[in-house]
Order: sequence, then C-alpha cells, then structure tokens
Amino acid sequence: MNKTRILCIVGTRPEAIKMAPVIAALKAADWCECIVIATGQHRELLDQVFAVFDIRPDADLKVMQENQGLAGLTARLLVALDAAIDQWQPQMLMAQGDTTSVLCAAMAAFYRRLPFAHVEAGLRTHDLGNPFPEEMNRMMAGLLTRWHFAPTQSSCDNLLAERVDPARIFVTGNTVIDALHSVAERADRSFQFAKPGRRLVLVTAHRRENFGTPLAEICRAIAALAARRPDVDFLFPWHPNPNVRAVVHPAIGSLPNVTLCEPLDYLQFVAAMRQSHFILSDSGGVQEEAPALAKPVLVLRRETERPEAVAAGVVKLVGHDFDDIVAAADALLDQPQAYAAMARGVSPYGDGHAAARIERILAASFGAA
Repeated sequence: MNKTRILCIVGTRPEAIKMAPVIAALKAADWCECIVIATGQHRELLDQVFAVFDIRPDADLKVMQENQGLAGLTARLLVALDAAIDQWQPQMLMAQGDTTSVLCAAMAAFYRRLPFAHVEAGLRTHDLGNPFPEEMNRMMAGLLTRWHFAPTQSSCDNLLAERVDPARIFVTGNTVIDALHSVAERADRSFQFAKPGRRLVLVTAHRRENFGTPLAEICRAIAALAARRPDVDFLFPWHPNPNVRAVVHPAIGSLPNVTLCEPLDYLQFVAAMRQSHFILSDSGGVQEEAPALAKPVLVLRRETERPEAVAAGVVKLVGHDFDDIVAAADALLDQPQAYAAMARGVSPYGDGHAAARIERILAASFGAA
C-alpha cells in the first residue's frame, strides 16, 4: 500500500509539545508516513521538547537568526519550506498554533496546491494587535486550511462565524492535554522546585506585545510582591529573547526570593506548575495546562483567545497593569475562598484523546479508515 506522506512542521517549543501526541499517533498508523520538519524558530527550546517526547526531526531548516525580524523570518521560512516540499513530495502539510512557522507552512502548501491541516484552529481575540503577530497568523492560516482541528466548541463557533465550511471543522479537544497526561507523573517524581513550608509562584512572560513598558510593569509588580512577602518564592524561567532579559534582570534579578533561571525543559516545567501555588503568565499553553492541574492562572494580557477557562473561573485576565497584578496576586495569597474558587481542576480543553481523533479523521479523508 502506498502511504500518504505528511509533512509536520514544528517551529517552537509550544508547537513541539502540542504536536508530539499527533506525531506519535501518525507514526503508529500504517496508512501514512509522518515526516517531521523543524524550522528552528526556537532552536534550543525545540530540542528540549524533542528529547522529552523522543522525536527525531527528519530535517532542520535552521532559519533562526539572533534578534530576527518578522519579515526576514517569513521570507526565509517560505523559501526553506518550499525546498522541503520539493525534497519530500508530501500529499499534505500540517502545523499547530499561530506562529510565523504555521503561517508559512499554510502559505507554502497553498502555493503548491497541497492541503493543509491546522491543529488548534479557530482561536481568536478579534484584535489584530493582540497577540501580535499571532492573531493575524492564525486568521491567514485559516483561510488556507483544509482540516480545521478546533480544540473547543468556542473555537469551532469562531470558524463558523467566518463562514468556514462546517464539513472542514472538527472539534477534537486540545492536544496539549494529551501531552500533559503523558508526562505529568514522570515530571513530578523527577524535579523539586517548591521548598518545604513555602509557597511557590511560577512566572513566565515572553510575548512580543509585552516587550518594553508592559514587561517593565509586570516586573515592578513581581518586585513589589516579593519584597512584601519574603515567605513566598517566585520562579521565573526567562525566555532567551534579549528584549525579555534586558528588562527582567535589572528589575528583579537581585531579589533574594526571586529565582531567574534558563528555560525549563517540558518535564521540569510541568513539575514546576504542579508544585506552584499559582501562576503568572502570558503564555497560551499555560492557560490550557494549569487548569487541568488545578492551578490558578493570572494572565498577563488584556485579551485571550482561550475564553473557556476564563468563563470557568479558573483563569483570570489581569493584563500588565501594576495595581491589577498585585491585587489579583494578593487575593490568591491571602483569601482561601478566592484561591479555592480558581483551583478546582476544571479543564475545558479536552480529555487527552485529541491526537487519536485527528489521526482517525485524516485516515478517513485519505480512504484509510
């Protein structure tokens, strides 16, 4: 039997985490051949995740350049992906999420008249500036998508509102829950971040729209919280982007109960989430993972394309205003009822079987079900 060749494009750490269960499901199937293409958009962080999930890329495009601009990255990705299509001669392309790698994968497929599958399709803030450039990336990719794998009904509704053909939309759940379930116990047994008798607050901040003044305000809030609460520890695995490090280190790098560290690998990060009291983050993935671990998340953004957890009361938007961040953090540290209301273990993002659904849908589309 001739196997359907699928190019799975992976550019960043979150993409690798969320694509890992899909790659595993496709590699276990007998009807297709899964070729993994690493764009190298986040080179060091990508390698960490590949190691955790035992993924060996078939090709590395190596497009990363220091402090790269979006225009140059987009141009390099399109040319490199077009060459990869020439080399591998696939029947379809697939990518996850909303980065430049995803947009370019959809465009490269379109230019070659190949179908494109979008994992985690339909997320929207309806504001092109937030997040930037991700909202534009996913909307543009959506125009070129054959299979929209929506993680939730809300994401499906967004696509329907954009007049996407309902026959092309499939609500699968979010593959990040598959990934989380596969490593959670192993992670907790392997790493210890919380100190006995002390509460741990996990912090991540890396989004482009928070560069500059917003990130400075976030750091000022963390500094104030840390100074007033010497009995609480703050763990900040900081992103390698120099726009992050230039702001974060001078603001909070010398505080005794704040630990800045290199990015954690996925096992370490899951362990840090599980051991934390709550999480301050501008990450999309954390908004999905932490509720499944019964950990409240204060989102350092003004808008989110993941409204389900906000509606469930387990995630709260606080933006990057100093007073709002401090007030929300104080409530979780001082008010047991407020904390219990958010730490309920409610996950609106799936049951851990999204990847299997995606594989079955694609198998049926290629007559292999």
